[in-house]
Amino acid sequence: MNGEMLSNNPKKSCNAGPRLLADIGGTNARFALEINSHEFNAIAVLPCNAYPDLQSAIAAYLSSPEVLAVCQSPVKNAAIAIANPVDSDVVRMTNHHWTFSIESLRQAAGFDNLVVVNDFTALAMALPHLAANERVQIGGGHAQPNRAIGLIGPGTGLGVSGIIPSGGHWVALSSEGGHVSFSPSSELEIAILREVWKEYPHASAERLISGMGLELMYRILAQMDKQADTEAMNAADITRRALDGSCAICTRTVDYFCAMLGTIAGNLAMTLGATGGVYIGGGIVPRLGEFFTQSAFRQRFEAKGRFADYLAQIPTYLITAEYPAFLGVSAILNERLSFSDSADI
Repeated sequence: MNGEMLSNNPKKSCNAGPRLLADIGGTNARFALEINSHEFNAIAVLPCNAYPDLQSAIAAYLSSPEVLAVCQSPVKNAAIAIANPVDSDVVRMTNHHWTFSIESLRQAAGFDNLVVVNDFTALAMALPHLAANERVQIGGGHAQPNRAIGLIGPGTGLGVSGIIPSGGHWVALSSEGGHVSFSPSSELEIAILREVWKEYPHASAERLISGMGLELMYRILAQMDKQADTEAMNAADITRRALDGSCAICTRTVDYFCAMLGTIAGNLAMTLGATGGVYIGGGIVPRLGEFFTQSAFRQRFEAKGRFADYLAQIPTYLITAEYPAFLGVSAILNERLSFSDSADI
């Protein structure tokens, strides 16, 4: 489950002063100070492997000259987005060795309040706060106000979430939508699926629409073309060679990747009734640039037979903000602090 946890000192819930925001992945930990609303200062990216635990990374960041230069008072409130399920006080990272108790971390760091959420929950909550220059629309359609919004993002895996309006607020959905069954939309994709089944009894959307999916699909397409001597490549190499046109199989792989993403994004829009739009995040698509814009993504997004006109009205956006998770954890922290303050009255 992709959830969130709040640890707080019941005697102190004041939301004044600088706030620590963090986006923790398996490789890097990104930090920022928020002194004024949506103004992120002293942004730093620290390698996770350089620190024995998250507390040490936080301490190193808060004691850095850049932070001390802008921070005039102690940091008492913090919010962390982490690439991991958050469903209890103890968080064990899937793609890194850090393990921590949220409450113990709050106490050790001297925070009054600490919110820890799944990274896609944070990204979903960032969507209403994106500026016009922090997203690019792909295709047509017009967002309807105060309606459900979908989110999908291929990276190491395939993240799926969304937000729904509720009483003047937005509520993020906890989802494992990346693990729905893959839906082929052509004879070739059926053939690819048959090859995937030889290795994996359940072919999820994530199995093909992700970094590992690019590598798997590249290998399958090379086998189909009887190119047994094709060199093994990782996802970054595949996308790089597709973009520079130096490898025909890489280009085909990324072409199919974009098209398949369109199908699953359309499925998400239909399932949620996401007439507020569908956003694409993650680490892969933003690097594709014009290749993605010119791909079959949007055509496949709308290719739903009798409901093609319905999908055509739903806009799709590529998130281009450099640190969108900061917007999301800031919004979540605002909401949690407001709730705590109300409860104290």
